[in-house]
Amino acid sequence: MAEMVNASEVSQDELARYYEALGPIRDLVLDESLTEVMVNGYENIYVERNGKILLTDRKFDDENHLLRVIDFIVSAVGRRIDFRSPMVDARLLDGSRVNAVISPIALDGPMLTIRKFSRDPYQSEDLVNFGTITTEAVGFLKACVMARANIMISGGTGTGKTTLLNVASSFIPPDERIVTIEDAAELQLHQEHVCRMESRPPDLNGENKVGIRELVINALRMRPDRIVVGECRAGEALDMLQAMNTGHDGSLTTLHANTTRDAMSRLETMVLMAGIDLPTKAIRQQVASAVDLVVQLSRMRDGQRKVTSITEITGMEGDTITMQEIFIYESHGISKEGVMTGVFRPTGIRPHIMDKLFAAGVPIPPELSRVFPDRRASERPGH
Repeated sequence: MAEMVNASEVSQDELARYYEALGPIRDLVLDESLTEVMVNGYENIYVERNGKILLTDRKFDDENHLLRVIDFIVSAVGRRIDFRSPMVDARLLDGSRVNAVISPIALDGPMLTIRKFSRDPYQSEDLVNFGTITTEAVGFLKACVMARANIMISGGTGTGKTTLLNVASSFIPPDERIVTIEDAAELQLHQEHVCRMESRPPDLNGENKVGIRELVINALRMRPDRIVVGECRAGEALDMLQAMNTGHDGSLTTLHANTTRDAMSRLETMVLMAGIDLPTKAIRQQVASAVDLVVQLSRMRDGQRKVTSITEITGMEGDTITMQEIFIYESHGISKEGVMTGVFRPTGIRPHIMDKLFAAGVPIPPELSRVFPDRRASERPGH
Protein backbone atom coordinates (compact mmCIF):
# COMPACT_ATOMS: atom_id res chain seq x y z
CA MET A 1 0.00 0.00 0.00
CA ALA A 2 1.59 3.28 -1.08
CA GLU A 3 1.83 6.01 1.51
CA MET A 4 -1.07 8.45 1.45
CA VAL A 5 0.17 11.70 -0.01
CA ASN A 6 -0.96 15.09 1.20
CA ALA A 7 -0.72 18.23 -0.92
CA SER A 8 0.69 20.16 2.05
CA GLU A 9 3.71 17.79 2.15
CA VAL A 10 4.52 18.17 -1.56
CA SER A 11 6.90 20.75 -3.02
CA GLN A 12 5.67 23.28 -5.60
CA ASP A 13 7.76 21.55 -8.32
CA GLU A 14 6.26 18.15 -7.54
CA LEU A 15 2.78 19.68 -7.49
CA ALA A 16 3.37 21.30 -10.89
CA ARG A 17 4.56 17.94 -12.31
CA TYR A 18 1.53 16.22 -10.75
CA TYR A 19 -0.93 18.61 -12.44
CA GLU A 20 1.03 18.38 -15.72
CA ALA A 21 0.51 14.59 -15.68
CA LEU A 22 -3.28 15.13 -15.75
CA GLY A 23 -2.99 16.03 -19.45
CA PRO A 24 -6.05 17.68 -21.04
CA ILE A 25 -7.90 18.03 -17.71
CA ARG A 26 -5.06 19.90 -15.97
CA ASP A 27 -6.49 23.38 -16.59
CA LEU A 28 -10.03 22.24 -15.73
CA VAL A 29 -8.85 20.86 -12.38
CA LEU A 30 -7.07 24.16 -11.67
CA ASP A 31 -10.03 26.32 -12.76
CA GLU A 32 -11.61 27.60 -9.54
CA SER A 33 -14.93 28.40 -11.26
CA LEU A 34 -15.65 24.72 -12.00
CA THR A 35 -17.21 22.41 -9.42
CA GLU A 36 -17.05 19.11 -11.31
CA VAL A 37 -15.02 17.57 -14.17
CA MET A 38 -16.63 14.56 -15.89
CA VAL A 39 -14.82 12.42 -18.47
CA ASN A 40 -17.01 9.97 -20.43
CA GLY A 41 -14.57 8.07 -22.65
CA TYR A 42 -11.44 9.76 -24.01
CA GLU A 43 -13.30 12.15 -26.33
CA ASN A 44 -16.02 13.64 -24.10
CA ILE A 45 -14.99 15.90 -21.24
CA TYR A 46 -17.77 17.79 -19.45
CA VAL A 47 -17.61 20.33 -16.63
CA GLU A 48 -20.07 21.86 -14.21
CA ARG A 49 -20.08 25.62 -13.70
CA ASN A 50 -22.74 27.41 -11.62
CA GLY A 51 -24.87 24.27 -11.52
CA LYS A 52 -24.91 23.86 -15.34
CA ILE A 53 -23.19 21.01 -17.22
CA LEU A 54 -21.18 22.02 -20.32
CA LEU A 55 -19.24 19.98 -22.92
CA THR A 56 -15.64 21.19 -23.37
CA ASP A 57 -13.46 20.93 -26.48
CA ARG A 58 -10.77 18.96 -24.56
CA LYS A 59 -9.90 15.37 -25.50
CA PHE A 60 -7.39 12.71 -24.46
CA ASP A 61 -5.16 11.32 -27.26
CA ASP A 62 -6.80 7.91 -27.07
CA GLU A 63 -8.22 5.43 -24.55
CA ASN A 64 -4.74 4.40 -23.34
CA HIS A 65 -3.87 8.01 -22.57
CA LEU A 66 -6.99 8.32 -20.38
CA LEU A 67 -6.22 4.99 -18.66
CA ARG A 68 -2.67 6.15 -17.89
CA VAL A 69 -3.99 9.36 -16.29
CA ILE A 70 -6.55 7.40 -14.22
CA ASP A 71 -3.85 4.98 -13.09
CA PHE A 72 -1.55 7.89 -12.21
CA ILE A 73 -4.26 9.59 -10.08
CA VAL A 74 -5.31 6.51 -8.13
CA SER A 75 -1.82 5.09 -7.53
CA ALA A 76 -0.61 8.46 -6.14
CA VAL A 77 -2.93 7.90 -3.16
CA GLY A 78 -2.23 4.20 -2.75
CA ARG A 79 -5.33 2.92 -4.57
CA ARG A 80 -5.47 0.74 -7.67
CA ILE A 81 -7.73 0.05 -10.62
CA ASP A 82 -7.61 -2.97 -12.97
CA PHE A 83 -9.94 -5.56 -14.50
CA ARG A 84 -10.31 -7.27 -11.09
CA SER A 85 -11.35 -4.05 -9.35
CA PRO A 86 -12.61 -1.83 -12.18
CA MET A 87 -14.12 0.87 -9.93
CA VAL A 88 -12.27 3.06 -7.49
CA ASP A 89 -12.82 6.04 -5.20
CA ALA A 90 -9.72 8.15 -4.71
CA ARG A 91 -8.71 11.80 -4.49
CA LEU A 92 -6.39 14.23 -6.18
CA LEU A 93 -3.45 15.65 -4.23
CA ASP A 94 -5.48 18.81 -3.58
CA GLY A 95 -8.23 16.72 -1.95
CA SER A 96 -10.72 16.73 -4.85
CA ARG A 97 -12.89 13.62 -4.81
CA VAL A 98 -12.29 11.17 -7.68
CA ASN A 99 -14.32 8.24 -9.00
CA ALA A 100 -13.06 6.13 -11.90
CA VAL A 101 -14.69 3.21 -13.74
CA ILE A 102 -13.00 1.15 -16.47
CA SER A 103 -13.76 -1.91 -18.60
CA PRO A 104 -15.42 -4.41 -18.23
CA ILE A 105 -17.90 -2.28 -16.26
CA ALA A 106 -17.62 0.91 -18.35
CA LEU A 107 -19.07 -0.01 -21.74
CA ASP A 108 -18.09 3.04 -23.80
CA GLY A 109 -14.60 3.74 -22.55
CA PRO A 110 -13.17 4.67 -19.13
CA MET A 111 -15.08 7.22 -17.02
CA LEU A 112 -13.54 9.66 -14.59
CA THR A 113 -15.52 12.00 -12.33
CA ILE A 114 -13.78 14.65 -10.25
CA ARG A 115 -15.71 16.57 -7.59
CA LYS A 116 -13.59 19.68 -7.19
CA PHE A 117 -12.23 20.58 -3.80
CA SER A 118 -12.39 24.18 -2.73
CA ARG A 119 -8.85 25.20 -1.76
CA ASP A 120 -10.35 27.91 0.37
CA PRO A 121 -13.23 26.11 2.11
CA TYR A 122 -16.53 27.94 2.26
CA GLN A 123 -17.32 29.69 5.52
CA SER A 124 -20.82 30.19 6.89
CA GLU A 125 -20.94 33.74 5.49
CA ASP A 126 -20.27 32.35 1.98
CA LEU A 127 -23.29 30.06 2.31
CA VAL A 128 -25.39 33.02 3.47
CA ASN A 129 -24.19 35.06 0.46
CA PHE A 130 -25.02 32.19 -1.92
CA GLY A 131 -28.54 32.11 -0.47
CA THR A 132 -28.02 28.52 0.76
CA ILE A 133 -28.94 29.40 4.35
CA THR A 134 -29.89 32.47 6.42
CA THR A 135 -27.92 34.20 9.17
CA GLU A 136 -30.53 33.15 11.78
CA ALA A 137 -30.33 29.49 10.72
CA VAL A 138 -26.51 29.60 10.84
CA GLY A 139 -26.77 31.09 14.34
CA PHE A 140 -29.08 28.26 15.36
CA LEU A 141 -26.75 25.58 13.93
CA LYS A 142 -23.73 27.18 15.57
CA ALA A 143 -25.43 27.24 18.98
CA CYS A 144 -26.57 23.61 18.53
CA VAL A 145 -23.05 22.44 17.62
CA MET A 146 -21.65 24.26 20.65
CA ALA A 147 -24.31 22.68 22.89
CA ARG A 148 -23.24 19.24 21.58
CA ALA A 149 -26.38 18.40 19.62
CA ASN A 150 -26.12 15.32 17.36
CA ILE A 151 -26.72 16.59 13.84
CA MET A 152 -27.42 14.72 10.58
CA ILE A 153 -27.06 16.59 7.29
CA SER A 154 -29.29 15.01 4.68
CA GLY A 155 -29.57 15.62 0.94
CA GLY A 156 -29.35 14.14 -2.55
CA THR A 157 -26.16 13.88 -4.64
CA GLY A 158 -24.36 17.18 -5.20
CA THR A 159 -26.54 19.19 -2.82
CA GLY A 160 -23.57 20.44 -0.76
CA LYS A 161 -23.69 18.06 2.25
CA THR A 162 -19.91 17.92 2.73
CA THR A 163 -19.63 21.71 2.40
CA LEU A 164 -22.26 22.21 5.10
CA LEU A 165 -20.65 19.50 7.27
CA ASN A 166 -17.37 21.41 7.01
CA VAL A 167 -19.08 24.67 8.03
CA ALA A 168 -20.94 23.00 10.93
CA SER A 169 -17.68 21.34 12.10
CA SER A 170 -15.98 24.74 12.14
CA PHE A 171 -18.24 25.68 15.09
CA ILE A 172 -16.74 22.94 17.31
CA PRO A 173 -14.76 24.68 20.11
CA PRO A 174 -11.01 24.73 19.41
CA ASP A 175 -10.05 22.87 22.60
CA GLU A 176 -11.95 19.67 21.76
CA ARG A 177 -10.47 16.46 20.34
CA ILE A 178 -12.18 15.71 17.01
CA VAL A 179 -11.94 12.37 15.18
CA THR A 180 -12.95 12.51 11.50
CA ILE A 181 -13.77 9.42 9.46
CA GLU A 182 -14.17 9.53 5.68
CA ASP A 183 -14.00 7.40 2.56
CA ALA A 184 -11.83 10.03 0.88
CA ALA A 185 -10.53 12.76 3.19
CA GLU A 186 -12.19 16.05 2.20
CA LEU A 187 -13.07 17.80 5.44
CA GLN A 188 -10.88 20.82 6.17
CA LEU A 189 -11.04 21.49 9.88
CA HIS A 190 -8.94 24.27 11.35
CA GLN A 191 -9.06 23.20 14.99
CA GLU A 192 -5.73 22.14 16.48
CA HIS A 193 -6.70 18.72 17.77
CA VAL A 194 -8.03 16.77 14.77
CA CYS A 195 -7.39 13.03 14.21
CA ARG A 196 -8.16 12.15 10.60
CA MET A 197 -8.89 8.60 9.42
CA GLU A 198 -9.68 7.35 5.93
CA SER A 199 -11.16 3.98 4.98
CA ARG A 200 -9.17 1.57 2.80
CA PRO A 201 -10.40 -0.69 -0.03
CA PRO A 202 -9.36 -4.37 -0.21
CA ASP A 203 -5.89 -5.16 -1.57
CA LEU A 204 -5.08 -7.35 -4.61
CA ASN A 205 -6.14 -10.48 -2.73
CA GLY A 206 -9.42 -8.93 -1.66
CA GLU A 207 -8.14 -8.64 1.92
CA ASN A 208 -7.15 -5.96 4.43
CA LYS A 209 -10.17 -3.76 3.75
CA VAL A 210 -10.81 -1.20 6.47
CA GLY A 211 -14.37 0.08 6.27
CA ILE A 212 -16.06 3.12 7.82
CA ARG A 213 -17.72 0.83 10.36
CA GLU A 214 -14.39 -0.42 11.78
CA LEU A 215 -13.13 3.15 11.92
CA VAL A 216 -16.20 4.33 13.88
CA ILE A 217 -15.73 1.47 16.38
CA ASN A 218 -12.02 2.32 16.66
CA ALA A 219 -12.76 6.05 17.07
CA LEU A 220 -14.68 5.29 20.27
CA ARG A 221 -11.40 4.01 21.78
CA MET A 222 -9.58 7.23 20.94
CA ARG A 223 -11.22 9.38 23.62
CA PRO A 224 -12.90 11.71 21.13
CA ASP A 225 -14.88 14.78 22.21
CA ARG A 226 -16.54 14.67 18.78
CA ILE A 227 -16.86 12.13 16.01
CA VAL A 228 -17.45 13.51 12.51
CA VAL A 229 -18.30 10.90 9.86
CA GLY A 230 -18.14 12.14 6.26
CA GLU A 231 -21.06 9.97 5.20
CA CYS A 232 -23.11 7.19 6.76
CA ARG A 233 -24.19 4.69 4.13
CA ALA A 234 -24.31 1.23 5.76
CA GLY A 235 -23.94 -0.64 9.05
CA GLU A 236 -21.76 2.09 10.60
CA ALA A 237 -25.05 3.94 11.25
CA LEU A 238 -25.70 1.52 14.14
CA ASP A 239 -22.30 2.24 15.74
CA MET A 240 -22.79 5.95 15.17
CA LEU A 241 -26.21 5.89 16.90
CA GLN A 242 -24.86 3.85 19.78
CA ALA A 243 -21.99 6.32 20.17
CA MET A 244 -24.43 9.24 20.19
CA ASN A 245 -26.51 7.44 22.83
CA THR A 246 -23.58 6.63 25.11
CA GLY A 247 -22.17 10.03 25.85
CA HIS A 248 -20.44 10.82 22.54
CA ASP A 249 -22.83 13.64 21.88
CA GLY A 250 -22.04 16.46 19.50
CA SER A 251 -21.45 14.03 16.64
CA LEU A 252 -21.99 15.10 13.03
CA THR A 253 -22.54 13.12 9.83
CA THR A 254 -24.24 13.24 6.43
CA LEU A 255 -26.52 10.79 4.65
CA HIS A 256 -28.25 10.49 1.29
CA ALA A 257 -31.98 11.23 1.49
CA ASN A 258 -34.40 13.59 -0.25
CA THR A 259 -36.57 14.53 2.74
CA THR A 260 -36.23 14.49 6.53
CA ARG A 261 -38.72 11.63 6.85
CA ASP A 262 -36.82 9.76 4.15
CA ALA A 263 -33.61 10.32 6.17
CA MET A 264 -35.21 8.51 9.12
CA SER A 265 -36.12 5.46 6.98
CA ARG A 266 -32.63 5.47 5.42
CA LEU A 267 -31.12 5.37 8.93
CA GLU A 268 -33.36 2.45 9.80
CA THR A 269 -32.28 0.55 6.65
CA MET A 270 -28.61 1.28 7.34
CA VAL A 271 -28.87 0.00 10.92
CA LEU A 272 -30.31 -3.27 9.57
CA MET A 273 -27.27 -3.48 7.24
CA ALA A 274 -25.13 -3.96 10.36
CA GLY A 275 -26.54 -7.50 10.36
CA ILE A 276 -27.99 -7.34 13.87
CA ASP A 277 -31.62 -8.34 13.97
CA LEU A 278 -33.32 -5.54 15.87
CA PRO A 279 -37.06 -4.90 15.94
CA THR A 280 -38.12 -1.78 14.02
CA LYS A 281 -39.40 -0.07 17.15
CA ALA A 282 -36.06 -0.58 18.94
CA ILE A 283 -34.19 0.94 15.98
CA ARG A 284 -36.55 3.93 15.90
CA GLN A 285 -36.11 4.45 19.64
CA GLN A 286 -32.34 4.50 19.14
CA VAL A 287 -32.70 7.05 16.33
CA ALA A 288 -35.15 9.23 18.28
CA SER A 289 -32.95 9.37 21.37
CA ALA A 290 -29.66 9.79 19.45
CA VAL A 291 -30.41 12.36 16.76
CA ASP A 292 -31.29 15.93 17.74
CA LEU A 293 -31.45 17.70 14.39
CA VAL A 294 -31.73 16.88 10.69
CA VAL A 295 -30.66 19.60 8.26
CA GLN A 296 -32.13 18.94 4.81
CA LEU A 297 -30.39 20.23 1.66
CA SER A 298 -31.91 20.29 -1.82
CA ARG A 299 -30.76 21.29 -5.24
CA MET A 300 -33.20 23.57 -7.03
CA ARG A 301 -34.10 23.26 -10.70
CA ASP A 302 -31.89 26.28 -11.49
CA GLY A 303 -28.85 24.61 -9.87
CA GLN A 304 -28.99 26.57 -6.57
CA ARG A 305 -28.26 24.53 -3.45
CA LYS A 306 -30.46 25.40 -0.49
CA VAL A 307 -31.13 24.25 3.05
CA THR A 308 -34.85 23.47 2.78
CA SER A 309 -35.54 22.57 6.40
CA ILE A 310 -33.99 22.25 9.84
CA THR A 311 -36.02 19.71 11.79
CA GLU A 312 -35.80 18.71 15.43
CA ILE A 313 -36.39 15.08 16.41
CA THR A 314 -38.63 15.26 19.48
CA GLY A 315 -39.16 11.60 20.46
CA MET A 316 -41.58 8.76 19.74
CA GLU A 317 -45.33 8.39 19.61
CA GLY A 318 -46.26 4.74 19.38
CA ASP A 319 -44.02 3.33 16.63
CA THR A 320 -43.42 6.68 14.92
CA ILE A 321 -40.51 9.07 15.32
CA THR A 322 -41.90 12.54 16.02
CA MET A 323 -40.30 15.68 14.66
CA GLN A 324 -40.98 19.37 14.29
CA GLU A 325 -39.68 21.79 11.67
CA ILE A 326 -37.84 24.75 13.18
CA PHE A 327 -36.89 26.46 9.89
CA ILE A 328 -38.47 25.82 6.51
CA TYR A 329 -37.90 26.98 2.93
CA GLU A 330 -40.99 28.48 1.34
CA SER A 331 -40.77 28.52 -2.45
CA HIS A 332 -42.18 31.53 -4.28
CA GLY A 333 -41.81 30.00 -7.76
CA ILE A 334 -39.50 30.98 -10.62
CA SER A 335 -38.59 34.51 -11.70
CA LYS A 336 -38.69 35.64 -15.36
CA GLU A 337 -34.92 35.01 -15.50
CA GLY A 338 -35.52 31.36 -14.55
CA VAL A 339 -34.21 31.80 -10.98
CA MET A 340 -36.01 30.02 -8.13
CA THR A 341 -37.16 32.46 -5.47
CA GLY A 342 -38.32 31.86 -1.91
CA VAL A 343 -37.61 32.50 1.76
CA PHE A 344 -36.10 30.35 4.50
CA ARG A 345 -37.90 31.29 7.69
CA PRO A 346 -38.46 30.10 11.26
CA THR A 347 -41.75 28.20 11.59
CA GLY A 348 -42.47 29.88 14.92
CA ILE A 349 -42.16 26.60 16.81
CA ARG A 350 -39.81 26.92 19.74
CA PRO A 351 -37.25 24.10 19.60
CA HIS A 352 -36.86 21.93 22.72
CA ILE A 353 -33.11 22.22 22.20
CA MET A 354 -33.20 25.95 23.05
CA ASP A 355 -33.64 25.02 26.71
CA LYS A 356 -30.57 22.77 26.43
CA LEU A 357 -28.66 25.72 24.95
CA PHE A 358 -29.62 28.10 27.75
CA ALA A 359 -28.93 25.38 30.36
CA ALA A 360 -25.49 24.71 28.84
CA GLY A 361 -24.74 28.43 29.02
CA VAL A 362 -23.99 28.50 25.28
CA PRO A 363 -23.67 32.12 24.10
CA ILE A 364 -26.76 32.66 21.94
CA PRO A 365 -26.07 34.75 18.81
CA PRO A 366 -28.20 37.96 18.89
CA GLU A 367 -29.97 37.08 15.60
CA LEU A 368 -31.09 33.85 17.26
CA SER A 369 -32.28 35.29 20.55
CA ARG A 370 -34.59 37.57 18.57
CA VAL A 371 -36.23 34.49 17.04
CA PHE A 372 -36.22 32.36 20.21
CA PRO A 373 -36.08 34.53 23.35
CA ASP A 374 -34.98 32.85 26.59
CA ARG A 375 -38.15 32.35 28.50
CA ARG A 376 -36.90 29.50 30.68
CA ALA A 377 -40.03 27.51 30.03
CA SER A 378 -41.56 25.71 32.98
CA GLU A 379 -39.57 22.52 33.46
CA ARG A 380 -39.89 20.46 30.31
CA PRO A 381 -38.43 16.93 30.39
CA GLY A 382 -35.37 16.69 28.13
CA HIS A 383 -35.88 14.66 25.00
